Amino acid sequence: MESIEKQGKKGTTTLALVCKDGVVIAADRRASMGYLIASKTTQKIFKVSKNIALTIAGSAADGQKLADYLKAEMQLYKLNKDKEPSLTVAANMMSNIVFSRAKSFIPYFIQLILAGKEEDGSFAVYNLDMGGSMNKETDYTATGSGSPMAFGVLEDDYTSNLALQQGVDLARRALMAAIKRDIASGSGIQISVVDSKGYREVKTEELVHVAK
Repeated sequence: MESIEKQGKKGTTTLALVCKDGVVIAADRRASMGYLIASKTTQKIFKVSKNIALTIAGSAADGQKLADYLKAEMQLYKLNKDKEPSLTVAANMMSNIVFSRAKSFIPYFIQLILAGKEEDGSFAVYNLDMGGSMNKETDYTATGSGSPMAFGVLEDDYTSNLALQQGVDLARRALMAAIKRDIASGSGIQISVVDSKGYREVKTEELVHVAK
């Protein structure tokens, strides 16, 4: 068995789903090191541009550095092109970054979700693995150790015409299902949305219940 130091901070549930007027991004707040809860306030959702959010699962260190990397690249893109980057631009750039590292046989130990607005104004999500594989989803996706439980709720209750607030509630319920069954997920939840006005975090008082 690996020592705690070698295991690093990891374990999570993250998800994103597309609604008719935006996209919802959600994650728990726990980072684990083996059987130790290393942090109860880990940030797993990052705003990388006005219209794009990133979630991280796996190694917290790798995920946080990639979030910083992509945010800087999106700022450079906006300066060079004089326009906001689209979700596809961000996903392709992140795929190239992750793939270039994977070729060295020392990959980033992560699963990523990119969610936000496309150039035509539509919304979507991308799922990226540690090899740089990129898959576009037009409905929902989930990553991390608690994702099987989250997928169960999403499979059962998701519809393509969800309003944004309905999507927020569905994301909360999917996370709660994961937290109840996955020991590496928990310690609260964070939910954000991207809509026509851009990225924002959902306030605690806007949620029906908050995972403890």
